Amino acid sequence: MYEKFGQFINGKWQQSSDKGTYEVINPANEEVLGKASKATPEDVDAALQSASSGLEVWKKTPPWQRSYIIRKIADKMREKQDVLAKWMTLEVGKPLAESKAEINAAADIFEWNAEETKRIYGQTVESRFEDTRVHVYYQPVGVVAALSPWNFPAVLSARKISTALAAGCSVIIKPDVITPGVVMEMVDICKECGVPPGAVNLLSGDPPSIAQQLIASDIVKKISITGSSRVGKLILKQAADKVQRVTMELSGHAPFIVFDDADIKKAADMAIAAKFRNNGQVCISPNRFYIHDSKKDEFVNLFVKKTNKLKIGDGMDPSVQLGPLTTKKRLNEIEELVEITKKEGAKVLTGGKRPQGFNKGFFYEPTVFDNVKDEYTIMKTEPFGPLVPMLSFKTFDEVIERANNHELGLSSYICTNSMEKAHKASELMETGTVAVNTPLVAIAEAPFGGIKQSGYGREGGSMAIKDYLNIKYTHLGLKG
Repeated sequence: MYEKFGQFINGKWQQSSDKGTYEVINPANEEVLGKASKATPEDVDAALQSASSGLEVWKKTPPWQRSYIIRKIADKMREKQDVLAKWMTLEVGKPLAESKAEINAAADIFEWNAEETKRIYGQTVESRFEDTRVHVYYQPVGVVAALSPWNFPAVLSARKISTALAAGCSVIIKPDVITPGVVMEMVDICKECGVPPGAVNLLSGDPPSIAQQLIASDIVKKISITGSSRVGKLILKQAADKVQRVTMELSGHAPFIVFDDADIKKAADMAIAAKFRNNGQVCISPNRFYIHDSKKDEFVNLFVKKTNKLKIGDGMDPSVQLGPLTTKKRLNEIEELVEITKKEGAKVLTGGKRPQGFNKGFFYEPTVFDNVKDEYTIMKTEPFGPLVPMLSFKTFDEVIERANNHELGLSSYICTNSMEKAHKASELMETGTVAVNTPLVAIAEAPFGGIKQSGYGREGGSMAIKDYLNIKYTHLGLKG
């Protein structure tokens, strides 16, 4: 499946310098999908030189021309939605319907940034002096190293590639070894739509070694990473040596709060949609469920009932709603966390084991816990899987304090029919994003990112492009 791709350097697909490869596994059946190219240090150097040359061409390309090319990429992605979605389902395991939705979302991001290209506004400041003028304008930061994870390979790569291109930067995208194919297909679309050689490059292979070499280079001026807080901290320490710009969207542990005035049926539907998208392997997945004392039994019973109706299976089956976990490592970690949670005193209401009838694949039943306490491991460690701890609360102030008592602050969810509670709770949540009465958080037109140890910087919305631009101020004397 990967033969037509490889490393994308200077506008061409090529094998790695030593022709090395690695196997990519289908998580639904544990079969080898194919062998993808594995970059060598020489390939990384070549990509850096390519990006440096590409920057000189792309940053001089007029904004309207950049916009036209980026918009073409969005349109072409929509045309090739079925091809891209198939890649994603085979590599990630998520249901085909989710994969198609992600491709549409990724295309929306390219379209949004195509328009942002035209709206990089400078500023004229009134000078205090009669014979001078003060001008503020923006310039591309330079070569961007974009490090993308496996759980949402299209959307997360689209955020980085399209924003870099919109700002006039060149970019080196490094997809995860688990999901190279869908990103390779996207980069091929960039080539097809007229992105000049070197403006977009792709390196496939070992993430730590490639990332380390990219960050160590004087050519790279900015790093954009989506990943775990642990990895983000390591990269931040390395970037500090070069004082490189860094945008980090890291781990999350989102609270999901259901107040006593909420529509319980709508709240349960919202929880199911938010929690089990990509089988819970989502940084914004709700992981700590706080239900008002008076509504807890009703909510939990309905949630369990709806959870038990979810169809588990190979994501290529259109009727499947819950695919496998993406890796064997993820499956093992989920099994371990379930056992820890049970030993600490939680009660399993449903799930808690691998589903029957699956001899292969990294499948695990969606699992709901009751009798959970705030100090349990599952309340502190990001599950990144289909695990749902249920807790109760009595007062508004109590639940806000408990929900905020965490080192991570990416997203949070609130269910209420009270405008007062909706506004107050969303303002008080210590998270970068808040979803009130909706499971949707990440959209192209809104700034996405976290606070605390969930990172900094924003992707999406009109703010994101500023992270890819340098601010220059000129004080201009009118008389030479």
